[in-house]
Amino acid sequence: MMQPYLILGFMIVLGYLAHNLTVSYAAGLLVLMKLVLPEEKLMYFSSHGVNWGIILLMAALMVPIATGKIGLSETLGVFRNPMGIASLVIGALVALLGRWGVDLMGEDPEVVAAMLIGTIIGVFLFKGVPVGPMIASGLLYCLMKLMHLFFH
Repeated sequence: MMQPYLILGFMIVLGYLAHNLTVSYAAGLLVLMKLVLPEEKLMYFSSHGVNWGIILLMAALMVPIATGKIGLSETLGVFRNPMGIASLVIGALVALLGRWGVDLMGEDPEVVAAMLIGTIIGVFLFKGVPVGPMIASGLLYCLMKLMHLFFH
């Protein structure tokens, strides 16, 4: 009965110590939800929360389009250079990896705790950033460095 609170409390503290407040806030939100909501509401959140988060993330990433900082010419321009084409490929690959990751988390929820702890370790020890789209950019960066080595 107390075990979920202990694990979530550990996540709150670990997130705080690792300067990953996103994990602390998420675990704290779940503690509050667990205290006030019936279990079926938590299960509803479990099945829909990832999609809600992705919607918010995508909306935030589209703000430059909404503000006019990125227009049609810039969008079509991605097809004219190696960085743009590589961005399309990496974006598609990361979306596929994300789908596989969401499927895995649904099939094996224990993976989530280990993944969160690994993310916290990466943030704490390596000054990493716990954000999925940043991983896509990091992969793109690596690909561009490799292309530069081989083709320059």
